[in-house]
This record gives sequence, structure tokens and C-alpha cells, in this order.
Amino acid sequence: MKGPVIGTLLLAATPALACEVALMLAVDVSGSVDDREYRVQMDGLALALGDPVIADALIAAQAEVALMQWTGESRQAVVMPWRVIDSRADLVAMAEEIAVMPRRWRNFSTAIGEAMELALPYFDAVSHCHRRIMDISGDGPSNEGIEPFELWPALAERDVTVNALVIEESVPGLTTYFRQEVILGPGAFAVTAPTFNDYPEQIRRKLLRELTTPVAAAGPSAEGGSP
Repeated sequence: MKGPVIGTLLLAATPALACEVALMLAVDVSGSVDDREYRVQMDGLALALGDPVIADALIAAQAEVALMQWTGESRQAVVMPWRVIDSRADLVAMAEEIAVMPRRWRNFSTAIGEAMELALPYFDAVSHCHRRIMDISGDGPSNEGIEPFELWPALAERDVTVNALVIEESVPGLTTYFRQEVILGPGAFAVTAPTFNDYPEQIRRKLLRELTTPVAAAGPSAEGGSP
């Protein structure tokens, strides 16, 4: 009897896998993004989540993933609340939903700071995750509402890192703005997609970097291109 009892106690004492990373994916749907470009972002994101290497990394991390659409002031919404990723089936379901998700807004301004502010209370729900990351895609500088850097103290208080995928099709050199005014946190970085057509490959590489690169190795202000 002694052996089975000990085995049962050990099994009961084994802790559940902890959430390593929470990812809030924030997709730009401002007026500068046409319907084709919106679809490129959503299809590219769905494709990236189905990539075998990314899928394995998300599952191993017991990741929690949410999706936001954002545009002008008072027009941001978390359209997919936090979901725990612990199987390929979870990722397939998420990718299928993203691939057919309708666009929430059109023809409005670019309020990056407002999107960051909206995300704040959502990160309180994933405080148990070791890393918390907001991923912002954008094709222009913030031109309405609170400035992104004004949200840095509140985000830092919650240990939220802000990374960016910058689409420079309409604004060459936009990545510099995101590096100086938007991204935040140890190891924070911005990557560049020269055009919307480059988005699918860049979001894949960006997710790989976030999921496979230790934060401590990147230093306090890491920036730049794909891994």
C-alpha cells in the first residue's frame, strides 16, 4: 500500500503548467487601411498562428492570447477575449475565427495611445502569466487622443511589454517613430514590413522572436529586424 499512496500524493502535488506568456494582438483598422489590407493582416495572423513552430511554442508556454481591433479615439475593442492555448485544436479554432472576423470600423483616425489604454485592464486578468506583451501593428503615427508614451507608466506598473510591427507602405521611416514613442519594456522591439504584402512573413517572424527569445538576453531597449 505504501508505494501507491506515495505515488498518488506525488501526482496530486504536481503543479499545473503555468502561463509563460500573454499576448494581446492589436490590429490596425484605421482609415488608412483599406479592406484588402485589413484582410492581409487577418489572414497573415491566422496563418502565423497555424505555423507548426509557433503553435508548439504557444502550447509549451500555456499561452493566453487575445485580439483587439483599434482605430480612432473611442473606437477600439477587444474582439476576442483571452483564450488559453494548450492544444493544436485551440489554435485551429482561433485561426479559423480570425480568418473570417469582420472589420469593426472604417474611415477613422489613428489613436495608438487609446488602444494601449483600453488594453490596460485586460492585462489585470492575466497577471499570473510570467510575461505580458501587447503586439501593435500600425501603418501610421498616432494622430488622435492620448499620446502612446503617456501610457508607459501604467503599462510598466503591470509589467507589460509593448512591441510593434510597423507597416511603412505609406509612411517611410515610421519604424523610428514606433521605437521612440510607442514600444516599451525590457527587450521591447519594433520590426518593419515595407508593405502590407510583407505583413504575413513579418508577423510570423515577430511571433517567433517573442516566443523563443529570452527577454533578459535582449537587454532593456532591443530593437530592430527579424530574428
